[in-house]
Amino acid sequence: MEESICCTDCEKILMERIGYVFADYPVFQEALTHKSYSNEHGGMADPHNERLEFLGDAVLDMVISHKIFVAYPDLPEGELTRIRAEVVSETGLAQVGRRLEIGNCLRLGRGELRTGGRDKDSLIANVLEALIGAVYCDGGFEAVQQMILQLFEPFIDRSFQRKSGIDFKTRLQELMQARFGSPPEYRLVHAEGPDHHRHYTIEVRHAGVGFGQGSGKSKKIAAQQAARQALEALEG
Repeated sequence: MEESICCTDCEKILMERIGYVFADYPVFQEALTHKSYSNEHGGMADPHNERLEFLGDAVLDMVISHKIFVAYPDLPEGELTRIRAEVVSETGLAQVGRRLEIGNCLRLGRGELRTGGRDKDSLIANVLEALIGAVYCDGGFEAVQQMILQLFEPFIDRSFQRKSGIDFKTRLQELMQARFGSPPEYRLVHAEGPDHHRHYTIEVRHAGVGFGQGSGKSKKIAAQQAARQALEALEG
């Protein structure tokens, strides 16, 4: 059955890929457990990963912020913010998570399994943040810092090499203004989650046609990701 795909071998492979072996196995399993699975298996008996995700998000931001602050001493604050936003975006996290094949180890409820939850950007990004939180809880700051830098440094370098000083929304506006004579429009598709942990999806449109869609923990991040997808489509 698909629910059993998160086997011991899968977990061992994942630990090899992140370069960290858990002493506290339950916190590792908690990081891999989606709320849908927990709800189907008795709740507290199988705690889900949202609390670890909250912690991992904060730890990731701190490690990436410090890394780019030290690595690029001449960059202004706006450029540092741009690099961090790209690296820790849902799209960026999902890219890292897919390299780890983290979706194979996700513990999902039947509904999420039926709708392809193992390959959803949002779920892959969330479980990666939860995994970061779990490493911090199990091994402390040095261990999680080493893991994060190992996984994310190539993406930091790539983001630094992108066009400097102009974000995706600005680049898209310039392109669409030149090509179509008018700017793009951004539409909120939906927002979900509790007030302290909202998740937004925004679509970028022009003349009633959708060009890209993005998701994130704020409307600003979601709009940037939508603009990025639209740029890839228009420049592709």
